[in-house]
Amino acid sequence: MAPRILLARHGQTAWSLSGKHTGRTDVPLLEEGRQGAKLLGERLHRQPYDGLPDVEVRTSPLSRARETCELAGFGDRARHWDELLEWDYGAYEGMTPAEIQAVRPGWLIWRDGVPEGETLAEVTARADEVVAWARSADRDVLVFAHGHILRSIGARWLGLPLDFAARIRLNPTSLSVLGWAYGEPALESWNDVGHLVP
Repeated sequence: MAPRILLARHGQTAWSLSGKHTGRTDVPLLEEGRQGAKLLGERLHRQPYDGLPDVEVRTSPLSRARETCELAGFGDRARHWDELLEWDYGAYEGMTPAEIQAVRPGWLIWRDGVPEGETLAEVTARADEVVAWARSADRDVLVFAHGHILRSIGARWLGLPLDFAARIRLNPTSLSVLGWAYGEPALESWNDVGHLVP
């Protein structure tokens, strides 16, 4: 069986709710985010996932991802991995897109990067390392991480440049699956939040 990678974005935080770029600032989950994480876990423990008994689990070391992983029921199986940290936004940390546009009109992170933070090449290299690890054995993997790094992994799984990630949004507590179609890397599902719908 060709390995797949399941991507779980962390639950809602005050900064994700307001649209602030949340890189390395360790913002906690809101109650809404904690509840969403539990619902995601319930989904992953039902068919067709059945608790993913053979899956290898890794999480960003930041608390919003770790807590999402724990509340979803995978904390005891997860290994913290710095490659899953969110983009280091440097001088744009804590700013909303509108605030950045006010000082840098036309700015797009996927094209222009950020001052004093990680470069596009550095984020690409981290995403490539995650993709290589995910494909390294005949088992599925599950990762808990953040919006921009997960979108980057999605682009690189498909063999596309990082700027493709601008076209594949991710909501908090979403589930995405990167798999295969006709032997080629494919998006099996993306930004699925069905478990959050009452």
